[in-house]
Amino acid sequence: MSIVRDTPLPKAGKAVGIQTLDMTMRFGSFTALDHVSIDIPAGTFHALLGENGAGKSTLVKCIMGFYHQTSGLVSVDGREAAVTSPKDAATYGLGMVYQHFTLVPSLTGAENLVISRAAVPTVINWAKERKDLAAFMVRMPFKIPLDRPVSELAAGEKQKLEIVKQLYLGRSFLVLDEPTSVLTPAEADEMLGHVRGMTERGELTVLMISHKFHEVTKFADAVSILRRGKLVGGGKVGELSTAKMASMMIGDVKLAELDTRVPVSEMAKPVLKVEKVKAPDRSGLKTIEIESLMVRSGEIVGIAGISGNGQKELTEILAGQRPTETGSVLVNGGAYGATRLETRRNNVRFIPEEPLQNACAPRMTVSENLAFRTFDLKRDGKDAIWLNKGRMKKRATDLIADFKVKTASSASPIAALSGGNVQRAVLARELTGEVDLLIVSNPCFGLDFSAVAEIRARIMRARNSGAAVLLLSEDLDELLEMSDRIMVISEGKLVYETAARAADISVIGAHMAGHH
Repeated sequence: MSIVRDTPLPKAGKAVGIQTLDMTMRFGSFTALDHVSIDIPAGTFHALLGENGAGKSTLVKCIMGFYHQTSGLVSVDGREAAVTSPKDAATYGLGMVYQHFTLVPSLTGAENLVISRAAVPTVINWAKERKDLAAFMVRMPFKIPLDRPVSELAAGEKQKLEIVKQLYLGRSFLVLDEPTSVLTPAEADEMLGHVRGMTERGELTVLMISHKFHEVTKFADAVSILRRGKLVGGGKVGELSTAKMASMMIGDVKLAELDTRVPVSEMAKPVLKVEKVKAPDRSGLKTIEIESLMVRSGEIVGIAGISGNGQKELTEILAGQRPTETGSVLVNGGAYGATRLETRRNNVRFIPEEPLQNACAPRMTVSENLAFRTFDLKRDGKDAIWLNKGRMKKRATDLIADFKVKTASSASPIAALSGGNVQRAVLARELTGEVDLLIVSNPCFGLDFSAVAEIRARIMRARNSGAAVLLLSEDLDELLEMSDRIMVISEGKLVYETAARAADISVIGAHMAGHH
């Protein structure tokens, strides 16, 4: 690759190509990136894949000037670029759309765009700005209402506005970091389709960090795959199967077979029944209304929905953390209020979202956290008066080995573990022993590929052993892969139900978006 020094700045509206050459980044003795060279030609849509910790974010931060690499260089259109800060990156036409929104919610779309410029006049001539913005929006593939406060926009519209902001600022190379994590399938397809169109017209070059293979195969031209800081493979998307991409990402790990499902018997007994339950939502302004929800023994019922539509409140009702105004929750045919005694008698287990905050005492040891369900019981199941530290440690050691929890020792505080290992520890505690009902919320959010496969396999094993599983997830692929039935929650109500095998993603997506 020939590099010419002193690049002129790119013109807005014309895609630029990016190359990294021998990009290396060390933090002390840890090598986060190890001589990574990738080539993203102008006007292409490139995907970057890898597990958590593979080096994706580090590579992108080096390209964007957030980090200064230990060695190696970035070139723009074949010329070496001196990118020492995000401001430098902007002068070369490089922009980034983050996983979490960076817009000011109380301002309108128009105000967000105008204040994002490097030079904003002290007194803004809004008549002129609105005229300029109208002319600019005619050239955009997205139609967004710029006169409404951002807080009133749907997630899909906010994500489009984030992209429009970068184009408004003249960026011709965009990094998209997990851009569809808050979108419905239809919104994701529409947004990525528009971006893909811009790359095909030569207006934009895109580097997308993603963990969704179906998005990569549908929209990207080429892919680069990182593992443990090294570039381990890549190529044209049409020439790589998803199985090949997965094996490059995680090495030769044998993934647990998920489809070991025995069909749900018609005779399977209802374990969880929620009838006519009403409760206030978190704001206190709306009501969660669950008319009817039933999960049978040996069945996974998936709850699909865009974040903030009542999933959290539903899990809080089932965990006894949110009082209900009317209705009943029954487990194994009896009234259930989620007391410790009722939970134990009915073998109810919980794997909440953000388990470190919601299912652990962060400063207590791994051993103590693993004992929360059993510390007050003797071997014979009777109440214990004294803690048996030796038995707690022995049990923790067995669970750590069985669930492959990576920890320096069972005496380490659980907060010292990585996210995937906290999740494994909570699974170890919740899935050991008899389980009649398992309530799981976003079990794989933010975890890497091999941890995800293992956690899903454990949940499936519980189902196959007769547990009733209620799985709340914002990842529709996960629900389609795991569930026997899928229900959609929208604005605090269950609005749609389908057998997972016969599910139509566009119908589910429409109900998630509130078109029902």
